[in-house]
Amino acid sequence: MRNIGIGVIGGGYMGKAHSAAMAAVGTVFETTLRPELVAIAATSAESAESYRAAYGFKSGTADWQEVVCDPEVEAIIIASPQSTHREIAEAAFAAGKPVLCEKPMGATLEDAQAMTKAAEASGLINQVAYNYIRTPASQFARQLIADGKLGKITWMRAEHVEDFHNDTGVAAWRYQGRANGCIGDLAPHIYNAALALMGPVQSLSANMETVHAERGGIPVTNDDQVQMMVRFENGVMGHLFASRVATGRKMGYAYEVFGTKGAIRFDQEDQNALWFYDGADPPEMRGFRKILTGPAHPDYLPFCKGPGHGTGYQDQIVIEAKDFLEAIDSGEQRWPAFRDGLAVREIIEAAYESDATGQWVDVKKD
Repeated sequence: MRNIGIGVIGGGYMGKAHSAAMAAVGTVFETTLRPELVAIAATSAESAESYRAAYGFKSGTADWQEVVCDPEVEAIIIASPQSTHREIAEAAFAAGKPVLCEKPMGATLEDAQAMTKAAEASGLINQVAYNYIRTPASQFARQLIADGKLGKITWMRAEHVEDFHNDTGVAAWRYQGRANGCIGDLAPHIYNAALALMGPVQSLSANMETVHAERGGIPVTNDDQVQMMVRFENGVMGHLFASRVATGRKMGYAYEVFGTKGAIRFDQEDQNALWFYDGADPPEMRGFRKILTGPAHPDYLPFCKGPGHGTGYQDQIVIEAKDFLEAIDSGEQRWPAFRDGLAVREIIEAAYESDATGQWVDVKKD
């Protein structure tokens, strides 16, 4: 057991989540590497000091390069805006430090390609922070599919729908620029889920929509929602949908997967349950059964010994931290690596091309 110095770039919503996770992960999972919160960077010296004091870091700074160069910092967490990801990641790898980067990893396809190249050239551990797929229920869903419990997969549907942008009277930075639209901000989570459950996407047909052309008197330059039909490389067809204006939905990260022997369905608003249909049941017993997560499911027991007691949002970030630390400790890369983050960005790029041309397009892979 030894300490590992952690540096966090960005102290806001996700900066806090990652800082809290690193403070808790050693106790929850009894990891060999025990995080020490060394340095945190923010946009100003005042906010950096505020985050330092609130989260328990040794130091705070307005210059992220100071964090990357700090000899006590041994691993970097990037929780700053997408436009900053590439420069920070490249600097961290050049300094010989593993990186955990918030999704969707860069602001453009070119950013994601460069970050993946830098990560793989360095030989260092790299990870993208897709937390929702790490719930015990979704990890179990992946196991059921991999173990053939559903038989041959025939179709899948997945969506990430929320209503946090229903207020059209407010002008905000999220309504300007490609990277801040639904497909750049919300949709990557469900694309990551589709890749986790079904594997690579071969081709797609996408359509984007700006539901509210003006917000707070200012024109909106990005999308509010996007839908696409997809064909995966394994031949399975599917449908993916994401919306930031889905009235009534708060955390509608949901999916259904159908197979020749069974089916599963999941909704993040009930994240501690997975619904399973077993086609082998006798006719009078057939129907979806609700499986409550418990100690028998992946990464549940360290939090609680009681079945059905459940895990929450912050616990997903703790699981993420555990995976990052164990990868560093073992030297073995964990999923999703930067290359998996690049796969999400390649789907986004193909969606833009399809929306512009009105045609099915192949997902081009680097």
